[in-house]
Amino acid sequence: MRSPATLAAATLASAATLLAARASAQPATQPADLVVTNARIYTVDEARPTAAALAVRGGRVLFVGDARGALALKGSSTRVVDADGRTIIPGMVDAHGHLLGLGIALRNVDLTGTTSYDQVIERVTRRAREAPAGAWIVGRGWDQNDWGDTRFPTHDALSRAVPDHPVVLERVDGHAVLANAAAMKAASVTAQTADPSGGRLERDASGAPTGVFVDNAQRLIDRVVPAPTREELRTALKGAVAELHRWGLVGVHDAGEPRAVIELMEDMAQKGELDLRTYVMIGDDSAALAYYFQRGPRSALYDGRLWERAVKLYADGALGSRGAALLEPYADDPKNTGLLVSAPAHIQDVATRALRAGFQVNTHAIGDRGNRLVLDAYEKALAAVPVADHRFRIEHAQILTHDDIPRFAALGVIPSMQASHQTSDMYWAGTRLGSTRLLGAYAWRSLLDAGSIVPNGSDFPVEQVNPLISFHSAIARQDAQNWPAGGWQPEQRMTREEALRAMTLWPAEAAFQERDMGTLAPGRYADFVVLDRDIMRVPASEVLGTRVLQTWLGGKMVYEEKR
Repeated sequence: MRSPATLAAATLASAATLLAARASAQPATQPADLVVTNARIYTVDEARPTAAALAVRGGRVLFVGDARGALALKGSSTRVVDADGRTIIPGMVDAHGHLLGLGIALRNVDLTGTTSYDQVIERVTRRAREAPAGAWIVGRGWDQNDWGDTRFPTHDALSRAVPDHPVVLERVDGHAVLANAAAMKAASVTAQTADPSGGRLERDASGAPTGVFVDNAQRLIDRVVPAPTREELRTALKGAVAELHRWGLVGVHDAGEPRAVIELMEDMAQKGELDLRTYVMIGDDSAALAYYFQRGPRSALYDGRLWERAVKLYADGALGSRGAALLEPYADDPKNTGLLVSAPAHIQDVATRALRAGFQVNTHAIGDRGNRLVLDAYEKALAAVPVADHRFRIEHAQILTHDDIPRFAALGVIPSMQASHQTSDMYWAGTRLGSTRLLGAYAWRSLLDAGSIVPNGSDFPVEQVNPLISFHSAIARQDAQNWPAGGWQPEQRMTREEALRAMTLWPAEAAFQERDMGTLAPGRYADFVVLDRDIMRVPASEVLGTRVLQTWLGGKMVYEEKR
């Protein structure tokens, strides 16, 4: 037994240690770089869902709470910002976009919103007048489902209007291209050209190509389109990053890039030119996969600008171009069940190797057959290499059978979905699928109720960049004109709290980033967005009128609305 004197000394020592520990944690010793007050902050942190102020130090959140607590952290060099009562949410992340695709689309002919083939031709003709003789004309965004005639176009009218320039125009979903006669000649495509595996050439009655190349057939044209230079790619990426900031996005899950582009991103991040949380997925190339699997996963490179720990695969095509793989034929094309872009055995093999190397696998699947085959492949891979926290994903997961919905949570597979696809497709999806299959279409509520999280994205440039379009679609299942009344299949809606998590916390969880991102809680990156209205309380019909006033990344303002 210790003596009273010894006990007293020990008690005093313990008290001194405790006081010293408390003193070291006192806010006064850790002045903030930034303090924001007079805000309505939705933190997406269950421990403190709302707050009025926050403090930032070293690019991370230091404090979230009331103004008194935040201002107690103010030092001589602290910047203090009065938010004037505005709404603040965590920086939004698009869980499925194509960063370089957006950057290039911003520079090419924009065909989104065209309501006829004549409009497409008019925009291309306008660009051709400005282009050097013989230069390629590239565009993206046409959708025949928005035209009076919803059949695929043929090249004839385009070839007559622009005979002296090779033209290649990508469909809005990226799963088909329209090429004119000059482009097909450059690619040596003729009636004798065979359909490649996982692809289809649309043909006329004589067998001649009509100009539309679906899924893997696109490669026949793409191989002869001049590739951008490295500096052109750098400029395109910078433009895409600036566009994301404008809409309140601080990060993206970049859904598939080749090694050369990933290495360019590394170079940009190292030089401070990639001001974005970029979770890049490695494209399905055998040499690239071997290289990255050998090197191993890497996370939060260059102050949290780049993650390289995921692979992007493709199972099938898209619904709009009838390439999505279905278990039963298309309702409007009874001889067609879609296309398998990759063999299920390939998906299983890559998934098995990825598990051994510590990589996540994210596979594009839209049709019910495509989704089932991916779930089967994942299940076999996980049986061979059991990993508890793999977080494999299916990208899009648009059409599901009732039996496959609970398999996502059971296997630990995350459905990474895009709410704006539903509001873009709802006008014609029933024509493709029939009424019965629509019950499993864009089924967010069914997946949530079965125990899954549903990170939200846009698939830009397929859809518009603005993440609030997906937020509105998620809570209303209506288009920008608030049609249809009551929402399309409204039983599948998300709550506003879920829709906010789907743009913040759930993308972080889907990318192993939740310790750094997704909430405004102490220790997380100080990424946040200032909005001009409260999207959690205004009527759903007013959400799309919301303006992003400021975007902050790591406590630094990277966008401010011009007034």
